[in-house]
Amino acid sequence: MTVITWTDDRVEQLKKLWEAGLSASQIAAELGNVTRNAVIGKVHRLGLSGRAKSPSSTVPRPRKARPAQHMMRVSRPVSRGNTALAQAFEVELEPDPIAYDNVVPMSQRLSLLELSEATCHWPVGDPSTPEFFFCGGKALSGLPYCAHHSRIAYQPAADRRRHSPKAR
Repeated sequence: MTVITWTDDRVEQLKKLWEAGLSASQIAAELGNVTRNAVIGKVHRLGLSGRAKSPSSTVPRPRKARPAQHMMRVSRPVSRGNTALAQAFEVELEPDPIAYDNVVPMSQRLSLLELSEATCHWPVGDPSTPEFFFCGGKALSGLPYCAHHSRIAYQPAADRRRHSPKAR
């Protein structure tokens, strides 16, 4: 292994070549018996940051003009986390004939103990009052809610953000 010593003459030659804008590889070849990394290390230790820039590098290149493209953005459903086992819920679009605007017939209303997999689990009212009940309508297959309450519960993320009041 050969130890390279930086003599004053070699350092002066390095400074001149660096200021002339030569690359570290070119300087290493010019000096001889020195690697590109050795040149970079010496330049760093000497604090030689300023370089003579070629006139072509100071002027920005003009960009190629691109034809205007009209792109239409298509919103996609946002899925977060592991979606490998996620179920895709499809909600029927026809209106529920029973529940409109939170009006649930008296005969359909259920208490917590009366709920089953076939009934809608949508809570109505304040749970701390005796008037509290669950919708009790016919639940959609695989879902805990009827068609009307499923449309409320399962909204796309974009719709939730658009309709939610901003808290300040």
